[in-house]
Amino acid sequence: MRKMLIIIGILFVIFISMIIVRNTKVQNNESNNVSIEEIEQIEQKISSVYLWREITEEALPTFDNINNANDKWIWEVVKNNLENYEVTYEEIQEEAKIIFGENFNKELPHEGNSSFEYNKETNRYIATEVEFDQEEDSFLLDNINKTDDGYIVEIVEYLEDYSTEDNVIVKTTNNEEIGRVAISESETKIQEIVKNNKDRFTKKKIELKKENENLVIEKVEK
Repeated sequence: MRKMLIIIGILFVIFISMIIVRNTKVQNNESNNVSIEEIEQIEQKISSVYLWREITEEALPTFDNINNANDKWIWEVVKNNLENYEVTYEEIQEEAKIIFGENFNKELPHEGNSSFEYNKETNRYIATEVEFDQEEDSFLLDNINKTDDGYIVEIVEYLEDYSTEDNVIVKTTNNEEIGRVAISESETKIQEIVKNNKDRFTKKKIELKKENENLVIEKVEK
């Protein structure tokens, strides 16, 4: 019974934290009439393409057109969004169109690349393994402005370093330590540190366009 009460208490705290974070985001964007559902869709879209510095040099590179974006990042994004690790060429290209939109015109090399190894016997592509370090690339939504056909979103980039046993070290993308949070504390505490020190972190502006019921990233700049 006691364990059950403890679990219920923990779930309640998590629930309240989620409400606080959502309410903060909505308050910051009331003037733009951005709903909670829109914020969630935007956050989900950016999360689906936000990767890892150790693999793609930048979790989210800058570009003025998706077809000019870093090739390594593009195919790692596609790989990360596929449900199966062994796929056909058509499945890869179809997924790329879903993620990046109808204006995306790059094609995976038929011989494969560092993200997909080509198997001649099966005529399929196998997703390569990824090795991670102990720093998690993260972002915080800072501001959202509606446009005629989408949104302009500003994010704050930061790192969560899990190299120590008891603490999460909050860092800039230049590895400057900003603060520490106990492992037992919530993600909300980390986000508070980032919010209170926004000027010390890297910021990026993302242009999102609505395409059917999907969102696609058109441009990223610092």
